[in-house]
Amino acid sequence: MTATDSAIDQIFMQQAQFLARFGEFLPGGVEALAKKLHHATESGKPLNIKLGLDPTRPDLHLGHSVVLRKLKAFQDFGHQVILIIGDATALIGDPSGRNDTRPPLTPEEIQVNAQTYLEQAAKVINVDQAKIVHNSEWLQKLNFADLLRLASNITVAQMLVREDFAKRYESNRPISLHELLYPLMQAYDSVVIEADIELGGTDQRFNTLLGRDFQLAYGNTNPQSVLLMPIIEGTDGKVKMSKSYPDHCINLTDTSQDMYGKLMSIPDHLICRYLELLTTCSPEVIKNLEANMAKGTANPRDIKGELAKMIVTDYHGREAAEEAAEGFIRQFAQNEIPENIPIVQLKAGENYHLPTLMADHNLASSKSDARRSIQGGGVKLDSEKVTDENHSLSGSASQEMILQVGRRRFLKLAFH
Repeated sequence: MTATDSAIDQIFMQQAQFLARFGEFLPGGVEALAKKLHHATESGKPLNIKLGLDPTRPDLHLGHSVVLRKLKAFQDFGHQVILIIGDATALIGDPSGRNDTRPPLTPEEIQVNAQTYLEQAAKVINVDQAKIVHNSEWLQKLNFADLLRLASNITVAQMLVREDFAKRYESNRPISLHELLYPLMQAYDSVVIEADIELGGTDQRFNTLLGRDFQLAYGNTNPQSVLLMPIIEGTDGKVKMSKSYPDHCINLTDTSQDMYGKLMSIPDHLICRYLELLTTCSPEVIKNLEANMAKGTANPRDIKGELAKMIVTDYHGREAAEEAAEGFIRQFAQNEIPENIPIVQLKAGENYHLPTLMADHNLASSKSDARRSIQGGGVKLDSEKVTDENHSLSGSASQEMILQVGRRRFLKLAFH
């Protein structure tokens, strides 16, 4: 090997280390990724980088951004990003990490949810340079013989090795046959788009590696590798950030104030993890911050404030982040009610069931959720804690009340 060859290999190894940072590259690790990068440059053919998103909910969240940010890194190195909108796979819903069957969605619901996906993904990646496809384009064309060929490439025993299916099988919880088709459909996506690398969370290990197996079965002698990224916890620090747990989710569509407030509510042990996975903060800086917090020479609250400003800046701009920080200080340090809170007009003299009112105006995901918030002492009317879970309220003409749920959500009730 010449000195030039050695230098080139070093360049691709550095690229691979950067791209695989915090992730797990399979098979072969960082060295295998460096070889793929080198081959792509020599051949003049950019790598096809696959990411699939099922529109089972209308919003993407910061958990999605971990993978989207990695997708953007590949894009910045000149590779072809292929974003798959899983409008066909969403009819089933990914069973990964589930202990029960997902409720089915209608095609209409999926279409509504999918409409906002590209707009939200554009907050992280360059959508104009990405290839956008919907997997219904090929999955809905499969006939029964095609489905049998797909299914012939995997055994029931292999499917039941999956941790989520294994747990449900052992505990006698039902596994619907259509759920077993989901990994096959996702894997076939890789066959069709000829993916070189598929990105996903660590919960996607089975699905993504199955895509590699299917490519081999369909004659691709250079099958995809996979890069699995960590799954971040939600704001409670325990449950993974997921659309299935909206109370702990920070959505990309959240307002700058809501996003900042939610980030300030994360437990201290998540600060460095969020810095690693959601910002461009260097490993050296993060290591120093972690050490200083451990020694007590740095205040976690202050670092959390800088973290929140960095992330809000990414999605709303620096000015909005500064305003959100100032508003947070006024609200919580000085116990002020935030400005420009939403107003709902109510008829004077009529009785309003508080849990219904909360659910109708997005202060709770349901009336049951509203009752739980009341029971937990998290609901106030004009600064007075509400204790009756079926509380009703009414007001006279021109009267106003401030409804507060938790620390961050407010609603002005104006009677007329």
